Amino acid sequence: MLDLLITHARLPDGRGNMSVAVQDALIAEITEGFEAPAHETVDAQGMLLSSPFVDPHFHMDAALSYGLPRVNQSGTLLEGISLWGELKPLLAQEALVERALAYCDWAVAKGLLAIRTHVDICDPRLLAVDALLQVKQQVAPYIELQLVAFPQDGALRGPQGPQQHMDNLVRALDKGVDVIGGIPHFERTYEQGSLSVKLLCELAAERGLLVDMHCDESDDPHSRHVETLAFETQRLGLQGRVTGSHLTSMHSMDNYYVSKLIALMAEAQLHVVANPLINITLQGRHDSYPKRRGMTRVPELLGAGINVAFGHDCVMDPWYSLGSGDMLEVAHMGLHVGQMTSQAAMRQCFEAVTVNAARVMGLQGYGLEVGCKADFVLLQARDPVEAIRLRANRLKVFKAGKLIAESPPATSTLALPNRPSHTSWMR
Repeated sequence: MLDLLITHARLPDGRGNMSVAVQDALIAEITEGFEAPAHETVDAQGMLLSSPFVDPHFHMDAALSYGLPRVNQSGTLLEGISLWGELKPLLAQEALVERALAYCDWAVAKGLLAIRTHVDICDPRLLAVDALLQVKQQVAPYIELQLVAFPQDGALRGPQGPQQHMDNLVRALDKGVDVIGGIPHFERTYEQGSLSVKLLCELAAERGLLVDMHCDESDDPHSRHVETLAFETQRLGLQGRVTGSHLTSMHSMDNYYVSKLIALMAEAQLHVVANPLINITLQGRHDSYPKRRGMTRVPELLGAGINVAFGHDCVMDPWYSLGSGDMLEVAHMGLHVGQMTSQAAMRQCFEAVTVNAARVMGLQGYGLEVGCKADFVLLQARDPVEAIRLRANRLKVFKAGKLIAESPPATSTLALPNRPSHTSWMR
């Protein structure tokens, strides 16, 4: 007997009336109209069954800290970094763990079951590292949490000299952090930024680790560290293991240079993560009008065959006062900022918070195929485009074939003059 059978489901690829059978926490069958005895049967009633949402770029150590010790008044990236610097000495491990676990609860309710979070390693206490390693272990049964050793203040900018933050980063890796991060555009000089890319990629090659760098998160068209990242990826044989996150300076670069740059990135098999909610608010702050849109060139990167995903980046922290852990909100903003309004492009935005994001994280067993993990989210929508349009309600969330969250269908009861009362959900 099957452990779980989901019937009458629509899949993101357009197939309808599909049955998904689960045995031993894995997908055992995906067939139209399939029926078999099961311990639990769920009738999807034509709703969209998707693999869970994936956030490939987040800052869980800062999440839900909005207002501590004050609010970012300018709304700029640099004030956010400065504010985080004020907050770090006041942090307590217990509070970090409590806020992170609260956010993980939000994530599960939204069908978000895999998160890559950048963890600041510039505090020599490595308080946030220890806190999130504890959280990672605690949430492992329901969220795959991947940690990035992130030198928020710059890998080579330590107050005790350029080796201090690199030493902290190595200590974090030794504790069990998964990925090497960086922020080359925040180093003291362009040369130091390029050197940080070289040193961090060499460390990744030596340790066999993935790389994910905050790169060129700037309106400056001359911030071109992603070119160095692509070069070092090629030089060290790291193809497919390196991600450039943000890359907002590309929205200010001239088209000729970008045509060369994108080709180099494709050759290096870089992954790209755009963060539309945050960069549409942080970037362009020094512009009057016209104002830059604050997101990298997503359609052009996708057109070149580069894997592009969307990240949430921040929720109620020094950089962003809003957010809810909803990756459909992220896709919705990315669609608008990128003017990705064709049917194909809107579906690409859904993929940017599911399959593309899973590829960035290197998730094993992710997907809707026989043999994949039985992790699903059942959405109150008929297809990916409708899911984005409505930021669809998560009816049920499954992990390893077990129900871990559910919400009642969102409905409204209308009582209008000259019309019979009826109940409906927006379509």
